[in-house]
Amino acid sequence: MNMPLRFVKHERLWLRQSPEFSEAWLHERICQDTSILGLGELDIIGRERVQYGAGRLDMLLADSENNIRYEVEVMLGATDPNHIVRCIEYWDIERRRFPAYDHVAVLVAEEVTSRFLNVMGLLAGSIPMVAIQLSALRIEDRVVLDFVRVLDQRALREDDTVESVVATADRNMWQERVGEEMMRICDRIAEIANEVAEPKLELKYQKRHLGLCPHGSFFNAAALFPKKASLGMRMAIRDSDEWLKRLEESGVQVSSRRPGSITVRVRPVDLPKQEPILRELIQQAVEQFQE
Repeated sequence: MNMPLRFVKHERLWLRQSPEFSEAWLHERICQDTSILGLGELDIIGRERVQYGAGRLDMLLADSENNIRYEVEVMLGATDPNHIVRCIEYWDIERRRFPAYDHVAVLVAEEVTSRFLNVMGLLAGSIPMVAIQLSALRIEDRVVLDFVRVLDQRALREDDTVESVVATADRNMWQERVGEEMMRICDRIAEIANEVAEPKLELKYQKRHLGLCPHGSFFNAAALFPKKASLGMRMAIRDSDEWLKRLEESGVQVSSRRPGSITVRVRPVDLPKQEPILRELIQQAVEQFQE
């Protein structure tokens, strides 16, 4: 028989102000179980990793399955400019040294300030970064560490400025390539997106894909890859793991190159039964894009 849950009042504990805790202690807790960061079960590549001419990186963690490395800086107290700069600097050094991996800068702090979030908002699309706010809670004689993602810029918007200049196309070219039926499906995707989009989105015809974007913009809410037999559609989406599971259970062909981004492939014959879940997916991606 399950025991009933009982309410226990907690007390917020600031690690920076508590002499029994330190950054080294926090490092140990994370390394004992990297999943507490909320980024999955990550391998530890290194701790206090020397960055030549630039200090030491607190932790280098890896998602080997998805070929991603996380440059992690941990600090007690509130985010400050020095830690932010170091975090970005170490991320840049590692990605230049090991370009075969996708790299993500991760900053963990007890307080992620609004100023930090504003600055990172200006850099959106340039630096894949995750900010995690740590809350230490005292419950009776125990301490609970609660890690919450307050910023997740792992899925960068793709800038197709160069392609828009040298590889533009038109609807006639695409219609000859994939057929009228597939182009009607692309139009239907745009209609679904525009049920929630403001400003409205339009199809932008490129040589290799169709971008779904605001008029005059180089940033895509989604990229469409029509073929004669099926349509591929790639977009940035939060909770991508949850979406992968839902889409697979609904019979949608789906894949993910990295967290925060998914690609679905739809055949014309399957669209009527798959449209409800695809509508939900597309509209969430559009709302996220226009935040």
